[in-house]
Amino acid sequence: MELYQQEFGQHFNLGFDLSKYPWLVDKSWHNDVSPSFYFKTQTGYMVLWVDYEDSNQREDSSLERYVVMTAVNSGTDGSPEIHHDEESSVIFSSNMTEDCLTFLSTIIKAKATST
Repeated sequence: MELYQQEFGQHFNLGFDLSKYPWLVDKSWHNDVSPSFYFKTQTGYMVLWVDYEDSNQREDSSLERYVVMTAVNSGTDGSPEIHHDEESSVIFSSNMTEDCLTFLSTIIKAKATST
């Protein structure tokens, strides 16, 4: 069972198959409002938050289901500790799974072509 399922229930629906996105590292924690996954880009770390499909289950029903924010690593490359700080910002949000996956794929492709 994936970490996000352990923390938010085995039936939590991400809207996509996590195994197809191996670069998304599950950092979900039950004290957070929803599952989260970090990934590295050419400009640094980012975190994808995936909220409940049903907006009535969300802590704030006015927020989009998928949110990507900039993040910082207070750990090391070998043992990253990825989190938000006062300078973090939202760079993407949508309720549409396809839009989110397109955005993520674009970022990862940009990183691959820059190296």
